[in-house]
Amino acid sequence: MSAPTFAPVRPAPSAAPLTAAGLTERIDRVAAVAAEHLARTDRDASFPVEALQEMRRTGLLGLLVPETHGGLGGTTDDVVTAGMALGRVDMSVAMIFTMHCQQVAAVVRYGGERLRDELLPEIAAGRMYLASVTTEAGKGGHLLSSGAALAARDGELLLDRFAPIVTGGEYADGFLVTMQSPAPASPNQVSLVYAHRDQLTVERSGDWEPLGMRASHSVALRLTGTVPAHQVVGRHGEFRTIVTTVFGPMAHLGWSACWLGTAAGALSRVVKLLRSRQGRARVDLDSELLLTRLSRARQRIDAVHALLDRARQVVATADDLSVPRVQLLLNSLKITAAEECYRAVDGLVEAVGMRHGYLKDSPTRLEHSLRDLRSAALNYSNDRLHLVDGKLALLDPEVRLA
Repeated sequence: MSAPTFAPVRPAPSAAPLTAAGLTERIDRVAAVAAEHLARTDRDASFPVEALQEMRRTGLLGLLVPETHGGLGGTTDDVVTAGMALGRVDMSVAMIFTMHCQQVAAVVRYGGERLRDELLPEIAAGRMYLASVTTEAGKGGHLLSSGAALAARDGELLLDRFAPIVTGGEYADGFLVTMQSPAPASPNQVSLVYAHRDQLTVERSGDWEPLGMRASHSVALRLTGTVPAHQVVGRHGEFRTIVTTVFGPMAHLGWSACWLGTAAGALSRVVKLLRSRQGRARVDLDSELLLTRLSRARQRIDAVHALLDRARQVVATADDLSVPRVQLLLNSLKITAAEECYRAVDGLVEAVGMRHGYLKDSPTRLEHSLRDLRSAALNYSNDRLHLVDGKLALLDPEVRLA
Protein backbone atom coordinates (compact mmCIF):
# COMPACT_ATOMS: atom_id res chain seq x y z
CA MET A 1 0.00 0.00 0.00
CA SER A 2 1.39 3.40 -0.92
CA ALA A 3 1.96 6.18 1.54
CA PRO A 4 -1.01 8.42 2.32
CA THR A 5 -1.26 11.86 0.83
CA PHE A 6 -1.04 14.41 3.59
CA ALA A 7 -2.75 17.71 2.99
CA PRO A 8 -0.04 20.34 2.59
CA VAL A 9 0.25 22.05 5.93
CA ARG A 10 2.69 24.83 6.58
CA PRO A 11 3.92 25.13 10.14
CA ALA A 12 1.80 27.75 11.85
CA PRO A 13 3.59 30.94 12.80
CA SER A 14 4.78 30.94 16.36
CA ALA A 15 1.88 31.87 18.60
CA ALA A 16 2.06 33.53 21.97
CA PRO A 17 3.69 31.23 24.53
CA LEU A 18 1.33 28.77 26.18
CA THR A 19 0.23 30.22 29.50
CA ALA A 20 -1.12 28.41 32.54
CA ALA A 21 -4.46 30.16 32.00
CA GLY A 22 -4.54 29.16 28.34
CA LEU A 23 -3.80 25.54 29.19
CA THR A 24 -6.41 25.51 31.95
CA GLU A 25 -9.05 26.92 29.60
CA ARG A 26 -8.40 24.17 27.05
CA ILE A 27 -8.43 21.44 29.69
CA ASP A 28 -11.64 22.79 31.24
CA ARG A 29 -13.41 22.66 27.88
CA VAL A 30 -12.44 19.03 27.35
CA ALA A 31 -13.35 18.16 30.95
CA ALA A 32 -16.79 19.75 30.57
CA VAL A 33 -17.53 17.69 27.48
CA ALA A 34 -16.23 14.53 29.15
CA ALA A 35 -18.46 15.14 32.18
CA GLU A 36 -21.50 15.66 29.97
CA HIS A 37 -21.13 12.21 28.40
CA LEU A 38 -19.55 10.35 31.34
CA ALA A 39 -22.56 8.26 32.39
CA ARG A 40 -23.22 7.02 28.87
CA THR A 41 -19.63 6.19 27.92
CA ASP A 42 -19.17 4.21 31.13
CA ARG A 43 -22.49 2.43 30.86
CA ASP A 44 -22.05 1.49 27.20
CA ALA A 45 -18.26 1.00 27.28
CA SER A 46 -18.13 3.45 24.38
CA PHE A 47 -15.20 5.60 23.34
CA PRO A 48 -15.54 9.29 24.37
CA VAL A 49 -15.69 10.65 20.82
CA GLU A 50 -17.08 14.00 21.97
CA ALA A 51 -14.17 14.58 24.35
CA LEU A 52 -11.72 13.63 21.59
CA GLN A 53 -13.39 16.10 19.26
CA GLU A 54 -12.93 18.81 21.88
CA MET A 55 -9.25 17.89 22.18
CA ARG A 56 -9.03 18.40 18.43
CA ARG A 57 -10.87 21.75 18.50
CA THR A 58 -8.85 23.16 21.39
CA GLY A 59 -5.51 22.12 19.92
CA LEU A 60 -4.83 20.06 23.03
CA LEU A 61 -3.79 17.07 20.90
CA GLY A 62 -0.86 19.25 19.82
CA LEU A 63 0.20 20.10 23.36
CA LEU A 64 3.70 18.62 22.94
CA VAL A 65 4.16 19.60 19.30
CA PRO A 66 6.79 22.38 19.03
CA GLU A 67 5.58 25.80 18.02
CA THR A 68 7.73 25.55 14.87
CA HIS A 69 5.39 22.81 13.68
CA GLY A 70 2.24 24.68 14.70
CA GLY A 71 1.75 23.13 18.13
CA LEU A 72 1.41 24.56 21.61
CA GLY A 73 5.02 23.87 22.57
CA GLY A 74 4.01 22.42 25.93
CA THR A 75 6.05 20.35 28.35
CA THR A 76 5.84 17.13 30.31
CA ASP A 77 4.70 19.23 33.28
CA ASP A 78 1.75 20.40 31.17
CA VAL A 79 0.84 16.77 30.41
CA VAL A 80 0.91 16.01 34.14
CA THR A 81 -1.32 19.01 34.83
CA ALA A 82 -3.80 17.92 32.17
CA GLY A 83 -3.78 14.30 33.33
CA MET A 84 -4.63 15.29 36.90
CA ALA A 85 -7.38 17.70 35.85
CA LEU A 86 -9.02 15.31 33.39
CA GLY A 87 -8.64 12.42 35.84
CA ARG A 88 -10.86 14.26 38.31
CA VAL A 89 -13.69 13.96 35.77
CA ASP A 90 -13.06 10.80 33.73
CA MET A 91 -10.02 8.56 34.12
CA SER A 92 -10.58 7.01 30.68
CA VAL A 93 -10.41 10.40 28.96
CA ALA A 94 -7.34 11.35 31.00
CA MET A 95 -5.52 8.14 30.08
CA ILE A 96 -6.46 8.44 26.41
CA PHE A 97 -4.96 11.93 26.35
CA THR A 98 -1.74 11.21 28.25
CA MET A 99 -1.05 8.07 26.19
CA HIS A 100 -1.49 10.11 23.00
CA CYS A 101 1.02 12.61 24.39
CA GLN A 102 3.46 9.75 25.05
CA GLN A 103 3.31 8.83 21.36
CA VAL A 104 3.76 12.45 20.26
CA ALA A 105 6.78 12.86 22.54
CA ALA A 106 8.44 9.86 20.89
CA VAL A 107 7.90 11.30 17.41
CA VAL A 108 9.15 14.74 18.47
CA ARG A 109 12.36 13.33 19.95
CA TYR A 110 13.15 10.36 17.72
CA GLY A 111 11.25 10.81 14.47
CA GLY A 112 13.31 11.67 11.39
CA GLU A 113 13.00 15.12 9.87
CA ARG A 114 10.74 13.96 7.04
CA LEU A 115 8.36 12.14 9.40
CA ARG A 116 8.24 15.08 11.80
CA ASP A 117 7.49 17.52 8.99
CA GLU A 118 4.69 15.30 7.68
CA LEU A 119 3.12 14.29 10.96
CA LEU A 120 3.59 17.00 13.60
CA PRO A 121 1.62 19.76 11.80
CA GLU A 122 -1.25 17.29 11.39
CA ILE A 123 -1.23 16.56 15.12
CA ALA A 124 -1.05 20.27 15.91
CA ALA A 125 -4.06 20.92 13.66
CA GLY A 126 -6.09 18.35 15.58
CA ARG A 127 -6.27 15.89 12.69
CA MET A 128 -4.17 13.15 14.27
CA TYR A 129 -4.96 11.15 17.39
CA LEU A 130 -2.24 8.53 17.96
CA ALA A 131 -2.71 5.13 19.57
CA SER A 132 -0.04 2.86 21.03
CA VAL A 133 0.38 -0.73 19.81
CA THR A 134 2.80 -2.38 22.24
CA THR A 135 0.81 -5.28 23.70
CA GLU A 136 1.33 -8.71 22.19
CA ALA A 137 -0.17 -12.11 22.90
CA GLY A 138 2.14 -14.61 24.56
CA LYS A 139 4.83 -12.29 25.93
CA GLY A 140 3.27 -11.50 29.31
CA GLY A 141 3.36 -7.74 28.95
CA HIS A 142 7.12 -7.62 28.35
CA LEU A 143 7.66 -4.36 26.50
CA LEU A 144 11.19 -4.91 25.19
CA SER A 145 10.64 -8.03 23.13
CA SER A 146 8.44 -8.95 20.19
CA GLY A 147 7.57 -12.05 18.24
CA ALA A 148 5.98 -10.11 15.38
CA ALA A 149 8.48 -9.77 12.56
CA LEU A 150 8.85 -6.51 10.64
CA ALA A 151 9.95 -7.08 7.05
CA ALA A 152 11.86 -4.57 4.89
CA ARG A 153 11.52 -4.56 1.10
CA ASP A 154 12.40 -1.97 -1.54
CA GLY A 155 12.30 1.01 0.81
CA GLU A 156 9.13 -0.13 2.55
CA LEU A 157 8.26 -1.85 5.83
CA LEU A 158 5.66 -4.62 5.92
CA LEU A 159 3.51 -4.83 9.04
CA ASP A 160 1.40 -7.73 10.24
CA ARG A 161 0.64 -7.20 13.89
CA PHE A 162 -1.99 -8.46 16.33
CA ALA A 163 -2.38 -6.63 19.65
CA PRO A 164 -4.82 -7.81 22.35
CA ILE A 165 -5.24 -4.32 23.83
CA VAL A 166 -5.11 -1.05 21.90
CA THR A 167 -6.56 1.89 23.81
CA GLY A 168 -8.77 3.91 21.48
CA GLY A 169 -7.44 1.98 18.50
CA GLU A 170 -10.69 1.92 16.53
CA TYR A 171 -10.76 5.73 16.63
CA ALA A 172 -7.06 6.46 16.08
CA ASP A 173 -5.80 8.30 13.03
CA GLY A 174 -2.35 6.77 13.36
CA PHE A 175 -0.45 4.17 15.36
CA LEU A 176 3.00 3.73 16.87
CA VAL A 177 3.71 0.01 16.61
CA THR A 178 6.44 -2.12 18.19
CA MET A 179 7.75 -5.03 16.14
CA GLN A 180 10.81 -7.20 15.89
CA SER A 181 13.37 -5.41 13.74
CA PRO A 182 14.09 -6.65 10.22
CA ALA A 183 16.68 -9.47 10.31
CA PRO A 184 17.03 -9.35 14.12
CA ALA A 185 19.70 -11.19 16.09
CA SER A 186 17.25 -11.67 18.97
CA PRO A 187 13.59 -10.97 19.87
CA ASN A 188 14.88 -8.08 22.01
CA GLN A 189 15.83 -6.08 18.93
CA VAL A 190 12.59 -4.13 18.69
CA SER A 191 11.74 -1.22 16.42
CA LEU A 192 9.04 1.44 16.74
CA VAL A 193 7.19 2.27 13.53
CA TYR A 194 4.59 4.91 12.75
CA ALA A 195 1.68 3.86 10.55
CA HIS A 196 -1.09 6.12 9.28
CA ARG A 197 -4.54 4.57 9.33
CA ASP A 198 -4.81 4.91 5.55
CA GLN A 199 -1.74 2.71 5.20
CA LEU A 200 -3.33 -0.17 7.11
CA THR A 201 -6.11 -2.67 7.12
CA VAL A 202 -7.47 -2.47 10.68
CA GLU A 203 -9.52 -5.43 11.90
CA ARG A 204 -11.19 -5.58 15.29
CA SER A 205 -11.30 -8.82 17.25
CA GLY A 206 -13.73 -9.41 20.11
CA ASP A 207 -15.65 -7.05 22.38
CA TRP A 208 -14.70 -4.66 25.20
CA GLU A 209 -16.64 -5.35 28.41
CA PRO A 210 -14.26 -4.53 31.28
CA LEU A 211 -14.83 -3.85 34.97
CA GLY A 212 -13.52 -0.28 34.76
CA MET A 213 -11.83 2.02 32.25
CA ARG A 214 -14.81 1.21 30.06
CA ALA A 215 -14.60 4.34 27.92
CA SER A 216 -10.98 3.62 26.98
CA HIS A 217 -12.39 1.10 24.47
CA SER A 218 -9.16 -0.91 24.47
CA VAL A 219 -10.16 -3.56 21.95
CA ALA A 220 -7.95 -6.14 20.24
CA LEU A 221 -6.82 -5.17 16.73
CA ARG A 222 -4.96 -6.73 13.84
CA LEU A 223 -2.99 -4.26 11.73
CA THR A 224 -1.63 -5.17 8.31
CA GLY A 225 -0.11 -2.93 5.69
CA THR A 226 2.98 -1.30 4.22
CA VAL A 227 4.66 1.94 5.22
CA PRO A 228 7.64 3.89 3.84
CA ALA A 229 10.96 3.11 5.53
CA HIS A 230 11.31 6.68 6.84
CA GLN A 231 8.41 6.05 9.23
CA VAL A 232 10.59 4.09 11.63
CA VAL A 233 10.90 6.12 14.84
CA GLY A 234 14.50 6.07 16.06
CA ARG A 235 16.92 3.47 14.82
CA HIS A 236 15.92 -0.08 14.07
CA GLY A 237 16.37 -2.33 17.07
CA GLU A 238 16.79 0.52 19.56
CA PHE A 239 13.32 0.77 21.04
CA ARG A 240 14.90 0.22 24.47
CA THR A 241 16.41 3.70 24.25
CA ILE A 242 12.99 5.21 23.47
CA VAL A 243 11.48 3.34 26.43
CA THR A 244 14.14 4.59 28.83
CA THR A 245 14.08 8.21 27.74
CA VAL A 246 10.48 8.82 26.61
CA PHE A 247 7.99 5.95 26.82
CA GLY A 248 8.74 4.90 30.39
CA PRO A 249 8.96 8.36 31.98
CA MET A 250 5.94 9.68 30.06
CA ALA A 251 3.89 6.60 30.93
CA HIS A 252 4.65 6.63 34.63
CA LEU A 253 4.26 10.38 35.03
CA GLY A 254 1.14 10.55 32.87
CA TRP A 255 -0.61 7.49 34.29
CA SER A 256 0.15 8.51 37.87
CA ALA A 257 -1.26 11.98 37.20
CA CYS A 258 -4.49 10.44 35.89
CA TRP A 259 -4.82 8.11 38.89
CA LEU A 260 -4.02 10.91 41.32
CA GLY A 261 -6.61 13.16 39.69
CA THR A 262 -9.22 10.40 39.97
CA ALA A 263 -8.51 9.85 43.67
CA ALA A 264 -8.39 13.58 44.42
CA GLY A 265 -11.66 14.13 42.57
CA ALA A 266 -13.29 11.34 44.56
CA LEU A 267 -12.16 12.83 47.87
CA SER A 268 -13.33 16.28 46.81
CA ARG A 269 -16.82 15.01 45.98
CA VAL A 270 -17.02 13.16 49.31
CA VAL A 271 -15.96 16.20 51.33
CA LYS A 272 -18.41 18.44 49.48
CA LEU A 273 -21.20 15.97 50.18
CA LEU A 274 -20.30 15.77 53.88
CA ARG A 275 -20.18 19.57 54.16
CA SER A 276 -23.51 20.06 52.40
CA ARG A 277 -26.68 20.77 54.35
CA GLN A 278 -27.91 17.24 53.60
CA GLY A 279 -24.60 15.72 54.67
CA ARG A 280 -24.39 17.63 57.95
CA ALA A 281 -27.93 16.56 58.77
CA ARG A 282 -27.25 12.87 58.26
CA VAL A 283 -23.62 12.34 59.19
CA ASP A 284 -21.78 12.91 62.46
CA LEU A 285 -18.84 14.99 61.31
CA ASP A 286 -17.19 14.49 64.70
CA SER A 287 -17.08 10.71 64.24
CA GLU A 288 -13.52 9.61 64.98
CA LEU A 289 -13.83 6.72 62.53
CA LEU A 290 -14.99 9.02 59.73
CA LEU A 291 -12.30 11.60 60.45
CA THR A 292 -9.58 8.94 60.55
CA ARG A 293 -10.65 7.50 57.22
CA LEU A 294 -10.75 10.94 55.61
CA SER A 295 -7.28 11.61 57.02
CA ARG A 296 -5.89 8.40 55.59
CA ALA A 297 -7.35 9.08 52.16
CA ARG A 298 -5.84 12.56 52.15
CA GLN A 299 -2.49 11.21 53.40
CA ARG A 300 -2.32 8.71 50.53
CA ILE A 301 -3.22 11.35 47.96
CA ASP A 302 -0.66 13.82 49.29
CA ALA A 303 2.06 11.14 49.38
CA VAL A 304 1.45 10.24 45.73
CA HIS A 305 1.42 13.92 44.80
CA ALA A 306 4.78 14.47 46.51
CA LEU A 307 6.32 11.47 44.76
CA LEU A 308 4.90 12.57 41.41
CA ASP A 309 6.29 16.06 41.88
CA ARG A 310 9.74 14.71 42.75
CA ALA A 311 9.76 12.34 39.77
CA ARG A 312 8.68 15.16 37.50
CA GLN A 313 11.59 17.32 38.69
CA VAL A 314 14.10 14.50 38.20
CA VAL A 315 12.89 13.75 34.67
CA ALA A 316 13.18 17.45 33.80
CA THR A 317 16.73 17.82 35.13
CA ALA A 318 18.53 14.45 35.07
CA ASP A 319 21.34 14.02 32.55
CA ASP A 320 20.74 10.27 32.26
CA LEU A 321 17.34 8.69 32.87
CA SER A 322 18.70 5.16 32.48
CA VAL A 323 20.70 5.04 35.74
CA PRO A 324 19.26 2.73 38.42
CA ARG A 325 18.28 5.42 40.92
CA VAL A 326 16.15 7.26 38.34
CA GLN A 327 14.56 4.09 36.99
CA LEU A 328 13.79 2.99 40.55
CA LEU A 329 12.14 6.32 41.30
CA LEU A 330 9.98 6.20 38.19
CA ASN A 331 8.93 2.60 38.82
CA SER A 332 8.24 3.42 42.46
CA LEU A 333 6.01 6.27 41.34
CA LYS A 334 3.96 3.98 39.12
CA ILE A 335 3.64 1.23 41.75
CA THR A 336 2.87 3.61 44.60
CA ALA A 337 0.36 5.70 42.65
CA ALA A 338 -1.46 2.59 41.44
CA GLU A 339 -1.74 1.14 44.93
CA GLU A 340 -2.31 4.23 47.03
CA CYS A 341 -4.86 5.95 44.79
CA TYR A 342 -6.93 2.77 44.75
CA ARG A 343 -6.61 2.39 48.53
CA ALA A 344 -7.61 6.02 49.07
CA VAL A 345 -10.86 5.54 47.17
CA ASP A 346 -11.48 2.13 48.73
CA GLY A 347 -11.14 3.78 52.15
CA LEU A 348 -13.63 6.45 51.13
CA VAL A 349 -16.15 3.74 50.24
CA GLU A 350 -15.80 2.46 53.81
CA ALA A 351 -16.04 5.98 55.17
CA VAL A 352 -19.37 6.91 53.60
CA GLY A 353 -20.95 3.44 53.49
CA MET A 354 -23.35 1.68 51.16
CA ARG A 355 -25.46 4.61 49.93
CA HIS A 356 -22.67 6.92 48.82
CA GLY A 357 -19.79 4.47 48.57
CA TYR A 358 -21.25 1.53 46.71
CA LEU A 359 -24.26 2.60 44.67
CA LYS A 360 -23.89 3.88 41.12
CA ASP A 361 -26.25 6.83 41.51
CA SER A 362 -24.32 8.58 44.30
CA PRO A 363 -22.92 12.02 43.43
CA THR A 364 -19.59 10.87 44.90
CA ARG A 365 -19.12 8.44 41.96
CA LEU A 366 -16.91 6.33 44.22
CA GLU A 367 -18.14 3.12 42.61
CA HIS A 368 -16.97 4.36 39.18
CA SER A 369 -13.63 5.64 40.49
CA LEU A 370 -12.92 2.39 42.33
CA ARG A 371 -13.58 0.30 39.22
CA ASP A 372 -11.34 2.50 37.11
CA LEU A 373 -8.50 2.56 39.63
CA ARG A 374 -8.53 -1.23 39.98
CA SER A 375 -6.89 -1.29 36.55
CA ALA A 376 -3.90 0.77 37.67
CA ALA A 377 -1.87 -2.07 39.18
CA LEU A 378 -2.54 -4.18 36.07
CA ASN A 379 -1.66 -1.47 33.56
CA TYR A 380 1.88 -2.77 33.07
CA SER A 381 1.84 -5.08 36.06
CA ASN A 382 3.17 -3.90 39.41
CA ASP A 383 4.48 -7.43 39.95
CA ARG A 384 6.61 -7.16 36.81
CA LEU A 385 7.96 -3.77 37.92
CA HIS A 386 8.88 -5.18 41.34
CA LEU A 387 10.99 -7.85 39.61
CA VAL A 388 12.75 -5.17 37.59
CA ASP A 389 13.28 -3.03 40.69
CA GLY A 390 14.76 -5.91 42.61
CA LYS A 391 17.46 -6.27 39.97
CA LEU A 392 18.00 -2.51 39.82
CA ALA A 393 18.37 -2.37 43.61
CA LEU A 394 21.24 -4.85 43.39
CA LEU A 395 23.03 -2.46 41.03
CA ASP A 396 22.97 0.37 43.59
CA PRO A 397 24.59 -0.91 46.81
CA GLU A 398 25.10 2.67 48.08
CA VAL A 399 21.32 3.29 47.77
CA ARG A 400 21.77 6.62 46.02
CA LEU A 401 18.47 8.44 45.88
CA ALA A 402 17.28 10.38 42.85
